[in-house]
Amino acid sequence: MPDNRLSLFSWLLALTFASLGAASADTLPLRETPIPQTTNGVPHVQIGVQPVPELSQALLNRVGRFPGVNLGATRVSLPGAVGFQLEGDMTLAHPEVIVGGREFAHLHPDGSLHASLEPDLARAAIAAGWAIAHPWASERDGWEGFVMIYTPTTEDELGVVIHLVEQSYSFVTGTSLAN
Repeated sequence: MPDNRLSLFSWLLALTFASLGAASADTLPLRETPIPQTTNGVPHVQIGVQPVPELSQALLNRVGRFPGVNLGATRVSLPGAVGFQLEGDMTLAHPEVIVGGREFAHLHPDGSLHASLEPDLARAAIAAGWAIAHPWASERDGWEGFVMIYTPTTEDELGVVIHLVEQSYSFVTGTSLAN
């Protein structure tokens, strides 16, 4: 699918999920593809998963349009990961969930990402097969919602992942994204 159609599709999926408000176990669809294996420690990565470059790029295109967000080299993850950095003047509603610097999430080279979600949403994402708790999620106050969101493998999955990243941004900043 050409990039412009993929971007339009991603935007429409994100708009659809935005109309749901904050996702819960009742509104977050079940992930249909197999749940990847992950390492149990740090670095926390998926095992044997290949990215879908077009879907990763569509995600980066969307996040790059979030107000006050700059994309760049991660400050806390593996080489090649892209950090989602909040500008210095952005208010943080939950500074305790920031892993390092002002990075609220990052995309790994394999297409998965780490993000801080509101704890109820994190539990819903885990229950629906979209995420797994980071190994350190129970080790630090405020990290109860720190998860790895699995690599999207289809356009439908990308829509859910975009929704989760938008919810992460809103949780961390206290600012709702208007689509």
